[in-house]
Amino acid sequence: MGECRYSCKSADETLAWINEIVHFLAPYSSLINAHVVNFFKDRLWENVDAEWIECLRREPVQNLLLIPSGAVQDEWPTSLKEFILKLRSMVFCQEQADMNMALPGLQMTSLNSVLAQGMNVKKKHEVEILSAVISTVANSVRADAVADVGAGQGYVAQVLAFHYQHPVIAIDACSHHGRVTDARAEKIKKYYTSQMIKSGSGMRSLNVPKTITCHILSTDSLKTLVETSLTGDVVEQSRLKAENQQDLGKPHWLSNANEKSSIVLAGLHACGDLSVTMLKTFLECKDVKAVVSLGCCYNLLSEERIEDGESQYGFPLSHAVRSTSLSLGKRARDLACQSAERWRSLDMHAGIHNFELHAFRGAFQMVLSKYYPEIVTSTPSIGRKGKALRRQHQRRSAESQLHLKGRTCHMRQKFPPEVPSVSETDWTLGSISEIQTLPSERAGYEGIKSDDTFLHFENFCRSGLSHLGIKHSQDINLQGIWKEAEPFADLVGPYWSLRAALGPLLETLILLDRLLFLQEQGSALEACLLPIFDPNISPRNVAIIAKKIDKDLRSS
Repeated sequence: MGECRYSCKSADETLAWINEIVHFLAPYSSLINAHVVNFFKDRLWENVDAEWIECLRREPVQNLLLIPSGAVQDEWPTSLKEFILKLRSMVFCQEQADMNMALPGLQMTSLNSVLAQGMNVKKKHEVEILSAVISTVANSVRADAVADVGAGQGYVAQVLAFHYQHPVIAIDACSHHGRVTDARAEKIKKYYTSQMIKSGSGMRSLNVPKTITCHILSTDSLKTLVETSLTGDVVEQSRLKAENQQDLGKPHWLSNANEKSSIVLAGLHACGDLSVTMLKTFLECKDVKAVVSLGCCYNLLSEERIEDGESQYGFPLSHAVRSTSLSLGKRARDLACQSAERWRSLDMHAGIHNFELHAFRGAFQMVLSKYYPEIVTSTPSIGRKGKALRRQHQRRSAESQLHLKGRTCHMRQKFPPEVPSVSETDWTLGSISEIQTLPSERAGYEGIKSDDTFLHFENFCRSGLSHLGIKHSQDINLQGIWKEAEPFADLVGPYWSLRAALGPLLETLILLDRLLFLQEQGSALEACLLPIFDPNISPRNVAIIAKKIDKDLRSS
């Protein structure tokens, strides 16, 4: 697999990396900007090198799923291998960093069952690491408080408050989330109070997150929120924290009464422009001394519109990239959300089923174009039909596996033990819902018939039409549409795999632009990109960590 050969330690290096990416992506704009629901209608595979497509249509599904991770096969065309390896070499490495080396002084502990209540494995992994990172950064800049932006149900805020004893402001747009955060905080407070009583260690003041419900629509709104929050209770909590630390014999500092209070902005997967707003507020608000931000939902980013002088935008951020008038567009932003780790984690059955759903959606678009052209012009969304169908498929797959196991046991009693079985890596994407079996069984085992594939497509179409408020008509020739699309269904996997491989590179471009935006401020601050989570657990794992340089802190 390709390894990244680029660096972003300085603004010049970051800009050079960005320019390389932009230059590389230019020839593939048709692949990036393709309206993939028109796969069959517009014969999108014809926009890709014919030799690549012909090669990949014969590949095992699992080889296709590894393409976004940079895996190539020796027998592939040289140009295809060069494309994948060059692309992967420009992707920011998301292998989890050595956290103790990256952040000296980091103290990370496993969350107790009370703090971790309600968290799944992924959330617990994220909260444990991120809260430790935020605490380390907050201590390094001697911040009086932390603002958890987009706090959700307050998991990070509560760990920072109760475990690390930071005064915390939990900001979220949803009032329900605020109520949940407050309710959880009360339960956690009772637990810690009882523990102090049982231990006989004496009572200390407990920090409880202060919840604020607010839609942050601009940098000004977040600045105002920060400035008005750094009063009263927060300052008092910061003073109590210092006293608690002093009582425990830990390093501490007491804020000078004449100094303004300071804060760290933090956000776990702040959606769309919210993560950008945090970075802008960090620069514009003197009270904000540091920021720790993990973005997500790049599809929700706004883009600068030169013609109307729009000032609120999520991409591009840096002056250097803005000066090129570079624009991603909606489909490129959607594509940036694709994760190589998620693709790699799919098993063969899930991969086949995903490609099958894309084929159904493409064929359904042909139905709309032929019978309801007025709807197609409005770019309809039919919702995430794949979820229900995927559950049905998983149930059928499990039942089929049980059936096959029974047949296999029976067959192995009849055949010599040296008859080889077919491994998953030998299975290819033929008919998209075909169940492959042992070679010796194929002649007598019918598997899932082509008619069954059409029935699944028919159900998909009925559901899609219903979602659009259209009553199914017998005049619609679904079988004719499917017969037209089915011969090209095995091209869906190769096309989607090649396109998805561009996703991590587009994400890298977005992340580097944000880093460059900070680096352009010169020596007034230090900033870096740091992959803090295990990407196999949490693929959106790159944090932007930035701190304003304080000469007094450096000399102390």
